[in-house]
Amino acid sequence: MSNLYFWFFALLGALLPYWSLYLEDRGFSYLEIATLMATIQLTKIVAPSVWGWLGDRTGQRVRLVRTGALVGAVCFSGVFLEPAFFGLLLVMLAFTFFWNAVLPLYEVITLQGLGRDRARYGRVRLWGSVGFVGAVAGVGAILEWLPIGFLPWIVMPVFAGIAISAFLVPAERGPARSTAGAAELWAILRHPAVIAFFLMNFLLQVSHGAYYTFFSIHLEQHGYGKFAIGVLWSLGVIAEIALFIVMHRLFRRFTVRQIAIAALLLTLLRWVLIAEATSLLAVLVFAQLLHAASYGALHALSVQYIHGYFGGGHHGQGQALYSGLTFGAGGAVGAWLSGFLVEGVGTDGAFWGSAVAIALGVLVAWRGLKAPPEPSGVPD
Repeated sequence: MSNLYFWFFALLGALLPYWSLYLEDRGFSYLEIATLMATIQLTKIVAPSVWGWLGDRTGQRVRLVRTGALVGAVCFSGVFLEPAFFGLLLVMLAFTFFWNAVLPLYEVITLQGLGRDRARYGRVRLWGSVGFVGAVAGVGAILEWLPIGFLPWIVMPVFAGIAISAFLVPAERGPARSTAGAAELWAILRHPAVIAFFLMNFLLQVSHGAYYTFFSIHLEQHGYGKFAIGVLWSLGVIAEIALFIVMHRLFRRFTVRQIAIAALLLTLLRWVLIAEATSLLAVLVFAQLLHAASYGALHALSVQYIHGYFGGGHHGQGQALYSGLTFGAGGAVGAWLSGFLVEGVGTDGAFWGSAVAIALGVLVAWRGLKAPPEPSGVPD
């Protein structure tokens, strides 16, 4: 169950810290880099909903995961043609449309497999973090010896790992949903706590736009080498792994609202520290350890939230909406806004923009977030 998480996030670890550096080396402007990086998030607006709907209707989630893994790898190979901006944009859109099918579908497969033992989700998911750390550190070390232009060749073996892991998932056909239930889904979406949940996560991902798009460039501008950049990215995910191990205990001791607000406040602190104290290594290390809050805690909380509100028959669509409206729309908006801020005031200003976005997220969570119900038990 954990293999696919390992390889999926290993690919993210190979791309996110270094893809912007690769694009910069190709000669693209900051706005072009922001646009190309935004495609990773942009297709999440549409793709997870399409694949989630297919998964709910057919129950063939494993087959769809395999399709996304294979076709996504084929589409990415277009990078080797070294296309200009619009050509590379098409390659990225095609690749991410299929690749973004994998995780939302597999989250549903995982939670159905865990059954009532959902508290173990963090321990399964942490292997994704292990894959991310291994890829970040490994690719960073390789790029100390090879030019950044070799990055596409370096990441191709990871695609093979994703495809093999997808075919190792047992091909069990889940129950298909009937076409009825649209009114029930709409009732869930209109719930004030669900609206607050999605808006909070949208703002959270807007705030991450500068991080996922320009953090490596920001570090390079402050004199950090590629291996050091890889280590700093890895530190955040190591903290995330530690949090996933103990997350089930936090759920027992604190409410969803308490965890969310604390994590959002720590995320606000993180962006301010990165904006103002990047040259101080000890402070930067501390800021990266706060990734446990800004991603780890809030993602684990969100998976439980989706299962609570949508798990009674709309799980795939709920997971798709979470991915599309937050990581997709929020991530794309954040990437584009950060591109304008970097062009106008520099990378420091982009992280101050992140702080403003997350401050709004704190207000939303404070006023509207409530604990999710237990799933009704209606089959997905």
